[in-house]
Amino acid sequence: MGAGAVLAAPCLASAQPDGFRVLRARTGTAQLRGPDRGTTAIRGFEGAVPGPALRVKRGEELKVRLVNELVTNTAIHWHGVRVPNAMDGVVGLTQAAAVGPGESFEYRFTPPDAGTFWYHAAPRPIEDRALYGLLIVDEPEPIDVDRDVALIFDAWALGADGSVDRDGVTSFTANGRSAFDIPVVANERVRLRLVNAARNEFMTVRLDRHAATVMATDGQPAEPFPARDGRLALAPGNRVDLFINMTLPPGTAAPIFVGSDGREVPLARFVYSTAPPLRSAPKGVPKALPANPLPERMNFAAAIKLEIALDDPRHRPAPGTFGRPLFTTVPRPTVQIGFKNPTDRAHVVHLHGHSARLLDALDDGWKPFWLDTILVPPQRTTRIAFVADNRGKWLIESQVLGGESGIRAWFEIT
Repeated sequence: MGAGAVLAAPCLASAQPDGFRVLRARTGTAQLRGPDRGTTAIRGFEGAVPGPALRVKRGEELKVRLVNELVTNTAIHWHGVRVPNAMDGVVGLTQAAAVGPGESFEYRFTPPDAGTFWYHAAPRPIEDRALYGLLIVDEPEPIDVDRDVALIFDAWALGADGSVDRDGVTSFTANGRSAFDIPVVANERVRLRLVNAARNEFMTVRLDRHAATVMATDGQPAEPFPARDGRLALAPGNRVDLFINMTLPPGTAAPIFVGSDGREVPLARFVYSTAPPLRSAPKGVPKALPANPLPERMNFAAAIKLEIALDDPRHRPAPGTFGRPLFTTVPRPTVQIGFKNPTDRAHVVHLHGHSARLLDALDDGWKPFWLDTILVPPQRTTRIAFVADNRGKWLIESQVLGGESGIRAWFEIT
């Protein structure tokens, strides 16, 4: 593999002498509207957005010490990572207490899966919306790319003075910037990791004059398939890994457009060096990424089956409470869940501690990819299936696109 992940400052978090990487939740500022339009006050890890990038190999232990320098409580959720239950960061369910002002908490786990993940404050109110960062878990073997680039997209409602304002104008960012250049060389192959870190904004992405192959979704390898017309969609929390051959002439620039609600802006660019092409011709069709240890089969005949209405008040307990579990089971049953959305707005559902297959609408066949964050369109029922093999109490939570929080349910594996 070539260059490491390309990110805006700050760079990769460095380990302390005891092996821990320190993440300080503190206040800071960010130039979300560009370098000439003033700053926005934020709460971020190390006072920046995104926070430091974390990188570890699959099978190696990650040790992170959260230090809270804010005046409010916080915790960290490792979005999409199949962590041990005590490390999931859900206060009152998996973590006994929040990390209070002046306190610290140590997260230690060995990621079982290679892929693109992220971490963020839990819960994530609008005041703490900048508390997030990238987590990359590298494959145990080299991947056939020349450059590894990550873009964390966000959408901010900002007032005229740059402050966060629910009624403000939406400003898009990539890695905390209003514009982000990716230096490339002709005939390189780039691995482009995309993360939608917005709290409740659905985004479309369009690559100008570049064909892309989808290699992974939500951190898990997929059967490679082309992104039609260089387009793809990201619900809040979704990640996609693309392989892209740089096929334009040296000296070219090509934008990456990000859109929402019919509006599209050029947010990043591939900027080609004037140097000669890296090789005489682009690389051929990529082979699939190495598989992670996820089940190849599921027993639907003996599955636990349930349906959850996303407007059911029983799944909207009071803040700080969680109600009764949806079900309790011993490890390794197949679970099928139908998320019924009778409302006129899309919901995004996040499954903690597991990755799931999206089931076909007419039968029990599944899509050739895994998800941990699922878009449920209005007036539809969307079904998933997974093997419940990670012991503990696991949250299922949803967000109404463009609106308030949704359900908060959970299940237990004993």
